[in-house]
Amino acid sequence: MFLLLVILASFLIDCSRATGLEKFDHPIKVNGNLKFLVVGDWGRKGDYNQSAVALQMGKIGEELDIDFVVSTGDNFYTNGLTGEHDPNFLESFTNVYKAKSLQNQWYTVLGNHDYRGDVEAQLSPYLRKIDSRWICLRSFIINAEFAEIFMVDTTPFVKEYFVETKHTYDWRNVMPQKTYTENVLKDLENALSESRAKWKIVVGHHAIRSVGHHGDTNELVERLLPILRAYDVDLYINGHDHCLEHISDTESPIQFLTSGAGSKAWRGDVKGLNSEDVKFFYDGQGFMSVQLTPTHVEIEYYDVFGKAVHKWSRTKQLHHTVI
Repeated sequence: MFLLLVILASFLIDCSRATGLEKFDHPIKVNGNLKFLVVGDWGRKGDYNQSAVALQMGKIGEELDIDFVVSTGDNFYTNGLTGEHDPNFLESFTNVYKAKSLQNQWYTVLGNHDYRGDVEAQLSPYLRKIDSRWICLRSFIINAEFAEIFMVDTTPFVKEYFVETKHTYDWRNVMPQKTYTENVLKDLENALSESRAKWKIVVGHHAIRSVGHHGDTNELVERLLPILRAYDVDLYINGHDHCLEHISDTESPIQFLTSGAGSKAWRGDVKGLNSEDVKFFYDGQGFMSVQLTPTHVEIEYYDVFGKAVHKWSRTKQLHHTVI
């Protein structure tokens, strides 16, 4: 009986781990700063100014001495990867982001274009053997001591992709959709509730708020946003719209930050710019940087020439427990 109980307990622990979010510990530098770049919607074999953006990322990355890079998805156009040996991985990633400062870890989520290809190939550890920088999972956590970044797989939330007939999506390990998305939200909520990080950042491919081509993602407004508000998330970062933008939440301190301008941009495709909560919109190519200390965050956007086009910062006070 005792042995049976031990086996059962072990099984329950394993199940718990299987349903939780994998965590990657990323140590911060001795000076106590954490710095990273964010780029999205980029994988076009260097075309559509992808190489030009990569060049400026390398320069800014060196100047800031970044710790890693975050990708907001749509990593390989037009239809993801065809398999583990697809040359598009080298042609759109390894051979483009060659700067020394970009040889740090790349933490990556999937976008809707990635789901049009072989998703399992893009998630495969085999790609890390080709390029050790590459870490791509459906949903996971980057733990950097005073900051935690929660990477969320948002594509399965969008109902449109399950009814359209124009494209074929790789829904392996996602169906049934309702169960999958409920588990994603449950795992995220559990992780946020347990987090003691000073800064909580959530990253997904799809926008919660956007004045770009796709606009707000209603499914995320209804299902994800209440969780972010409830657990005091500071930043929600996304791609999907091929632009750079900054929108403030009207009901909480959350800042919605779009960095989806890694290659092809959509000039003039914008709506709703007169709203007071829209702090910045740029319809050209570029990327973004995030600089953090335990008490301060600074966001900066750069265009395809490396010029800073928008900056925002916020300071928090450290609260000490009184005994």
